[in-house]
Amino acid sequence: MQLSSTLAWLLDAAAETAGADRLLADLGAHLLADGLPLAGGTLTLDVPHPLIARRTWLWRTENAEVIEALGFAPAAFAPVPVAGGANDAGRRWLTGLAAQGRIHEDMIGARPDAPSLAWIGPHPFTQAEAAELHQAARFAAAPLAAITARATLMAALEAYLGRRSAARMLNAPLRRNVGETIQAALLFADLRGFTMLSDNNPPALVIAALDAWFDRIAGSVHVFGGEVLKFIGDGILAIFPVTEGAPRGACDAALRAVAAARTGMAHLDEERRRHGLTPLPFGVALHLGEMFWGNIGAANRLDFTAIGPAVNLVSRLEGLCRPLGKTVLVSGALAQQTDAPLIALGTHELRGIASPCAVFTLPED
Repeated sequence: MQLSSTLAWLLDAAAETAGADRLLADLGAHLLADGLPLAGGTLTLDVPHPLIARRTWLWRTENAEVIEALGFAPAAFAPVPVAGGANDAGRRWLTGLAAQGRIHEDMIGARPDAPSLAWIGPHPFTQAEAAELHQAARFAAAPLAAITARATLMAALEAYLGRRSAARMLNAPLRRNVGETIQAALLFADLRGFTMLSDNNPPALVIAALDAWFDRIAGSVHVFGGEVLKFIGDGILAIFPVTEGAPRGACDAALRAVAAARTGMAHLDEERRRHGLTPLPFGVALHLGEMFWGNIGAANRLDFTAIGPAVNLVSRLEGLCRPLGKTVLVSGALAQQTDAPLIALGTHELRGIASPCAVFTLPED
């Protein structure tokens, strides 16, 4: 039996496609080359992601472009009811096309959450054309499963490790002591009084407080180009890697992230007071230094993390926030690389650190 060029491509090469969006576009192009009349196509997948539940891509024949629509997870954002408008018009348009026989849809697999592949024709599909599209969908199952597996792995790694760390880990051998020494602005933050909060409140309330805190501090880190390396109890370790040899950009980004987090926590504390809850005081320390960024651990159980004197110093520096009565402390090493207004607090001994550290803070306003 002679396979069409589309089916041969699906068997031999489609699994190496970069992503589901490219699979849709390339599959549509192959079907067109095999003589199928297509005006466009859609591919819908459920995806494992903290915020996104579903991804849909639309491919248009006239310009070969692919656009994407996201369906957010129920817990990610508050649902916004939509009545009328473009959404309803779009649904009516698709319903009308389906009634005309201009849409052919296949579920790829038997699971309830199986991917959906649909094609839009310039005219109603004939029985033979619909059979060819159905056959292509069957052959697309294996390459789509491979592409989805890669995307699932990357999404899971990014959710637990961060984007940079996930990419670095995938491109390096899974062995101990594999990594690199990098320079970065480091951020270490910690809630104060968390033990008392945990002892005096039910677990659900404690977890909600932790999530709200992490949303604000980690969200600010990500907005300004940093990456969260670790959640440590109620603490967080994040980095702003130095690029192109100049540390000033990383240091300024870390300071802007702290300012944003401080504003976000002020709004959160106001909201908590309105609900009769106590504020969430916290401390943040910033430092600039080098660290080893890579794999450590047992022979068969690894952790991708950052270690080194700079990591030790920034965590010890955060411990000075309470005795000095400050929310934010900045090391002398980072202070030298920024023009931001800082207030000198003198030189202080840090537990376990050989040399005293010059300490600065941000204005409290």
